[in-house]
Amino acid sequence: MTSFQRYLKIFLPFILSVVLVTGIYIGGVLNKEAKQSFQIKPQQNKLNSVINFVQSDYVDSVDINKLIEEAIPELISNLDPHSVYIPAKDVERVNEPLVGNFDGIGVQFRIQNDTIAVVKTIINGPSYRVGIMDGDRIIKINDTIVAGIKISETTVMKKLRGKKGTKVNVSILRRNNSDLIDFTITRDKIPLYSVDLAYMVNDSVGYVKISKFAQTTYKEFVEAIKMLKSQNMRKIIVDLRGNSGGYLNAATNIADEFLEDGKMIVYTEGKARQKEEIYATSRGLCEKDEVIILIDEWAASASEILAGAIQDNDRGLIIGRRSYGKGLVQEQLGFRDGSSLRLTIARYYTPTGRCIQKPYNKGLQNYYDDIGIRYHNGEFEEKDSIHFSDSLKYTTPGGKIVYGGGGIMPDIFVPLDTTGTSEYLSKVSRKGILYNFAFEYADEHREKLSKYVSWKSLNNFLSSQNILPEFIIYASKNGIKKNNEQIKQSEEVLNTQLNALIARNILDDKGFYPIILSKDKTFLRAVEEMKKNSHRFNKLIN
Repeated sequence: MTSFQRYLKIFLPFILSVVLVTGIYIGGVLNKEAKQSFQIKPQQNKLNSVINFVQSDYVDSVDINKLIEEAIPELISNLDPHSVYIPAKDVERVNEPLVGNFDGIGVQFRIQNDTIAVVKTIINGPSYRVGIMDGDRIIKINDTIVAGIKISETTVMKKLRGKKGTKVNVSILRRNNSDLIDFTITRDKIPLYSVDLAYMVNDSVGYVKISKFAQTTYKEFVEAIKMLKSQNMRKIIVDLRGNSGGYLNAATNIADEFLEDGKMIVYTEGKARQKEEIYATSRGLCEKDEVIILIDEWAASASEILAGAIQDNDRGLIIGRRSYGKGLVQEQLGFRDGSSLRLTIARYYTPTGRCIQKPYNKGLQNYYDDIGIRYHNGEFEEKDSIHFSDSLKYTTPGGKIVYGGGGIMPDIFVPLDTTGTSEYLSKVSRKGILYNFAFEYADEHREKLSKYVSWKSLNNFLSSQNILPEFIIYASKNGIKKNNEQIKQSEEVLNTQLNALIARNILDDKGFYPIILSKDKTFLRAVEEMKKNSHRFNKLIN
């Protein structure tokens, strides 16, 4: 045995003991540190702790703000379909339709043949005041060519919009002018209207189309009613079809104009929010007028509040199809970085106690697919296909049975109009051929068409022009083959839509809607009910 082997034999047990003790000590320390690093202190929020731990110890560099921005929507998506996080970059765009105005130059435009075409200049807006006209083409913006470069609508809006008082230079190409015309436009507040149209259907019936409930909607509605009453309106049809809602007070203020003092309009209630009831006051601009509300599957939220208030107080008729079923109240919380969170804090209930909100316990995808499911189940065609349990049955003060469970059921059901449908009609609509042709036709004949100042006279003129054959050739050149059988099947619909779309390019919505409504079965049913049921309305009102 060598001296080294004797040395190892004597000291090996000691060395192993030291290593073992040291290992136990180090292991204990590391284990303690590990426990300390993973343990969440009682006063700490788990989510904050995860964020802090990732930020301090994750193996790679992380943009923690980006991580949070991506995590919040996922977190909120597990609540309900209408709670939503809005990033700072999107807040202005999301809020704009409900604010009622934006800063810009005051034109409606579209990209036509890779050129920015002015569809309409807003009367008395910045562009109108400097002389820009419908049909003008914008070739340059601030000396930068914007024609023929595949520019997007989003880019155009970014270039034309800006703070009130700032200026933008544009160069315009006008029909029958070979040279560009230069304009300097001072941006201003541009109104966004939510009452699309108000006009007299006949000697006594007025019609008002409300597209959303914005900050300015109630004011617009009152102005429209006063205008119609000056034309002897005694009955009114309020069209809420396609209106997805907006501000609660806009809907309740309008409902107030129809209801007697003290009648309940709506109430809200939530876990952390006490029951809040909203009642009509004594103002009642339309209190003695017969009223019909038109709804469909896209009428939601504030639209359902107005329809529900009229129905539950036995104040008028609801005509159309079951509404969307959105009855959740959101409150918006703003953050320092400009982002916002719209959180559901309560539910809406109609005066009889019906909850407007449809169920969402089967998942978000099922909720979003609901309209399609209703369509495939035949609900748009047959009222009898809609089934509700007795537990969702409510009774109005006048003894009428109404149902909860999501949305507002109409008093008079009108099925989806499929008259004149065909594959040809579907193709020219879906591919935008109808709209493109209407714009080009209006643009080419603008001088002649602009002489007609009423929708009736313009419609009569267009009907005399036999436009359909010209459209069929245009559609063929744009990839939609002629199909005589299908065209004949859809002829009336095609002529109506062409006239209405051309009229919109000349007279805006006051030209479009009356022509479309002339063939609208839900609207025509409402006019029919106004004629034959005055005694019923008088009973409801008195």
